[in-house]
Amino acid sequence: MALTLFARRPEPVEAPAPDPWPEIGETWKPEGVTIAQRYYNQAHAVVLVYTPDDDKTGHCYTVACLGCHFASAYGGKPTYTPYGLAQAATVANEHATTCRALPRTLPARPDDDTVREQLHAWVNDNRRYATNQLWLSSLDLRRLTMQRTTAWIENVLQQLAADQPDVLRIERSSHSGYVSYYARSKPKN
Repeated sequence: MALTLFARRPEPVEAPAPDPWPEIGETWKPEGVTIAQRYYNQAHAVVLVYTPDDDKTGHCYTVACLGCHFASAYGGKPTYTPYGLAQAATVANEHATTCRALPRTLPARPDDDTVREQLHAWVNDNRRYATNQLWLSSLDLRRLTMQRTTAWIENVLQQLAADQPDVLRIERSSHSGYVSYYARSKPKN
């Protein structure tokens, strides 16, 4: 009876080492994001905590699982505030402890035309009702699939505004230089 109380536990299984990229010999570092933390789920799929490459303040973090399709960037209702690092780490850890998805292959980097089409579709989706301000932070959940820097995204949006001023308007603050993007409403029929 006493022997069953003190039975040996199995040795913990170590997570496998991340597969290096053959070209550079490093773990996967998608363009356009800075990876802050990595977690392993129960089947060793990676759960990432990342921030956009231009987030100098380090206060907007996103959580994404490379096993299932879980992605989250904001706290629950009613605030919808962006995650700080501690909150994102908690969400990533909670997801990793419950997720049993097998690791998928790393997302391939799409070509420039595909990402341009995605950005144009994003702008057009925001033209439904009225002139609508576009926030680049709303693209945070898509950063891993787009794999583009913020500067590249801004260049595409500026080119769209130059080519189609009836679709997208840009305003630059004279004081701070901050650039705001506005999707213009679709004309009424």
